[in-house]
Amino acid sequence: MMAVPFRRTSKTRKRLRRTHFKLQVPGMVQCPNCGEWKLAHRVCKACGTYKGRDVVNK
Repeated sequence: MMAVPFRRTSKTRKRLRRTHFKLQVPGMVQCPNCGEWKLAHRVCKACGTYKGRDVVNK
């Protein structure tokens, strides 16, 4: 036997539970070296620098 809810979950109750279930915008910052937009705390894909140092050799 399985447990069955006594009452149906209302639309309001269901939607209140799902208020945090949404897409989030990633944290984007401008690279101080080249000015290109990049993800925070990641190496810049355009110039290959991180925290002012050249990390990726092109």
